[in-house]
Amino acid sequence: MTVTHNAALSRYELRTEHGLAVAVYQQRNHRRTFTHTEVPPADRGRGHASRLVKEALDETRRSGFAIEPACSFVVAYMRRHPEYRD
Repeated sequence: MTVTHNAALSRYELRTEHGLAVAVYQQRNHRRTFTHTEVPPADRGRGHASRLVKEALDETRRSGFAIEPACSFVVAYMRRHPEYRD
């Protein structure tokens, strides 16, 4: 499974066994605010959201954007992984 960046829809996507997991963001200037993360119910608890968010944050950083967490899952992920705190 590969995480892809769907810039047209302002989100990162991960195709899972039961559908599409997404991490949605809003972009302003040099900041991406992650507003929502969703995984198909049948795929929850399998680490898909963590993988999706990790790849999204890594790519956001590589692209030169600051990260602002507004989604509760992204907030919790960044607390567990302080290397993403700006």
